[in-house]
Amino acid sequence: MIVRLADEQDGAGFLDLAAEVEHWFGPMVEDPGFRASVDERIRRSMALVAVESGSSASSKPSGSSEPSEPGLLGGLLFGAQETTYHLHWLVVSERARGKGVGRALVAEATRRFVRGPGTIEVVTFGADHPGAVVSGARVFYESLGFEPAEATDPGPEGGSRQIYRRTLA
Repeated sequence: MIVRLADEQDGAGFLDLAAEVEHWFGPMVEDPGFRASVDERIRRSMALVAVESGSSASSKPSGSSEPSEPGLLGGLLFGAQETTYHLHWLVVSERARGKGVGRALVAEATRRFVRGPGTIEVVTFGADHPGAVVSGARVFYESLGFEPAEATDPGPEGGSRQIYRRTLA
């Protein structure tokens, strides 16, 4: 697996990943705001992707209705405001979950984007959200040293959300 900066050709792969998790996060693929956010993060070099080693393909061939293979294993959108860093969006393809892809994306984002002490924040499912256990997101973030913090606004599908925070020395 290779984790690298996303480029323009990865936009379709981000949409493929989004389609896999819309049942947890609400509509994204057809949401112009989500598409604009992906495009902006790619342009600003604040988006990472994980691809299979030796893969140059990052999305479906033009006009194809078949799922991309190898396609993106995962994608991450990142941001920063002074000493507070944000994992805005992290999704691992269903076929690659549990294989270290998410961990590799977060490690590369931390190495590449974090400068000095501060905190990294991510908004994930609240404890009562049906996706909290099924997705493994809360356990995943806790395994990376994130701690549950305050509740935040519900997601677009109406489910509860909670901020997780990791302090960086």
